[in-house]
Order: sequence, then structure tokens, then C-alpha cells
Amino acid sequence: MGPGTLTEILASIPQVQDPRLLVSGATMDDAGVYQLSEELALVQTVDFFTPMVDDPYLFGQIAAANALSDVYAMGGVPLTAMNITAFPVNILDLAILREILLGGADKVREAGALLVGGHTVEDPEPKYGLSVTGTVHPKQVLTNRGARPGDVLILTKPLGIGIITTAIKGDLADARAIDQAIRSMAALNKKAAEVVQEVGVHACTDVTGFGLLGHLFEMLTPGVGFQVDWREVPVLEAAYEYAGMGLVPAGARRNFRYLEKVVTWSGKIGDVDLDILCDPQTSGGLLVAVCGEKGPGLVRALRENGVGAAKIIGRVTGDNPGRILVKG
Repeated sequence: MGPGTLTEILASIPQVQDPRLLVSGATMDDAGVYQLSEELALVQTVDFFTPMVDDPYLFGQIAAANALSDVYAMGGVPLTAMNITAFPVNILDLAILREILLGGADKVREAGALLVGGHTVEDPEPKYGLSVTGTVHPKQVLTNRGARPGDVLILTKPLGIGIITTAIKGDLADARAIDQAIRSMAALNKKAAEVVQEVGVHACTDVTGFGLLGHLFEMLTPGVGFQVDWREVPVLEAAYEYAGMGLVPAGARRNFRYLEKVVTWSGKIGDVDLDILCDPQTSGGLLVAVCGEKGPGLVRALRENGVGAAKIIGRVTGDNPGRILVKG
């Protein structure tokens, strides 16, 4: 569902108020956070979707990594997970479902969490994901609000996933592009989150369905604007080719229409560039705002811990509050 539609629907839903609720849905953050004690809070999230790759085991891994990512984005550690599964039992072989669940279970185990159950329904189209509960110290919660002028913006995974999976669905993606996309989607944000917590940042989210610009928009607060250097944004190479062929998910266009009033473009920015910047990501990277002096060191630490795509992609300013400037 696009950001405009979701915002319209949620506007009519009363917001929950409770002093123990540290983070609610009011700020469109990645998960809810509920304080249990002075030293412990729960992080709760849920995410599921339809397959974007043909291999059921890999689909299970990707869906699980995507759901777990929300806990990492809040600064938390996954504790337990529960399967959410829809499957056409009278149409597809049950061995496919078994592989999906095995892929998810293996990814949960890799995260150090426990898979404790789940719920299944019959459905004409397969769907899979997780409800995840994690823990975090109440004073170490990361949210998408808190970026300050002088901060730099860091992204930990490349863009282009939605475009490449669109090419996969059309049987037009080559083996190398498929492999790169799957590796990126199936990779946990665990190491990135650990490094981010150790260094200390002002704001954090993960880039998923609203694309890079959509999630930057969610990070805007009064008095704050963003400048993005398009030349520094990591992108999977094949995304340029496939976007040029028109293999762009509908969600990218929805994201762009929702954001075009708050985004200013400078320099050489073409249609393909816009598509990639608004491309919905599956199991995308962490997007953080960190003190400018810490930025290079954080990137270095991320790369030393296996997060090789991490780059500084822009900065936070007070010059264009409420807007995003993309420089080509």
C-alpha cells in the first residue's frame, strides 16, 4: 500500500496514549516500543508479503530478514518470532510451504531469536512473514525522529531491489542480478545495527516499501531538511538497465507522486534516477543520521564488520526545513 493511501486511512484511527508506550504508530516508525521497567522495553513488529523470487526457501529467508529488520532499526535485539502464513493448499505442493517455513526458521535462528509458533490460513496466493518481539533498553531506543542539522546520512544497503525483482517476475533478470538482489535481501541488518548502537546515532530507520525518499520524508522534523548526493547513493548495477527498460514497480510511481511536492532536484537527475530513489525495497538497509564528525568512522566500522555497501549519502541541514534536496 502506498504512503498516501496509508496516511489517509490511519488519520481516522485514534492514537493510543499510554506513558509506557515509548513509540507508537503516530510517527510511522518501524515498530512499537512498550516499556516494562527502567531497564527493559519490548519492541513489536509484523511484516509479510507475497513471493518476489521463485525459490521457496530463499523467499522464506528474505521475508524473515525483512520482518526482523524493524527490530534492528529500533535499536533492539530480536527475542521471539511467529510465522504468518497464507498458502493455497489445494493448488501448490505442500513441500513448497515446508521450504518457505524452513527458510524463515533458519533466518530467525541466524538472528539469535526463537521461532515459537505462528498462524496459517488458506489463500489463493502464498504469503509469508513474521511477527517479531524484541527487547531494547528504554534509553537506547532508536527512532526515525531525531536528525539534527550537521548530521550526515548513511545508508547500509544498495537500492534497486524492487526494480530487479520486477525484472525477475518478468523473467528478464540475468543470473548475476538475481544473485546480487537475493544476497542483499537475505542479509540481516544485525551487524549494521550492532555497530550503529555502539557508535551512537541520532535517528534510524530501514528503507523498505516507501523507497529511500519516502523513508527520508518520514525522518523530517520541524526545522530539519535533507540534502542527498545522488552520486554517492549505493545502487545495484542492474537496476539502471532494468529501470531504463521500464521494469519499475507501480509502488515507485506511487511513492514519487506522494513525495514530489517536498522534493527539489538539482543537477542531472533523470527518470531512471527518480525511479531508483523511489523504488520500494524489500529487506533494505538501515538509514541513519549521525553527528558529522562520527560519520566517516561509522562507515569504516560498518565496512570492517561486513557491511560493505555502507556510504555517506547526504547531510542534514537547517536551510531547507521540511524538504529534501537531491543533487545530481
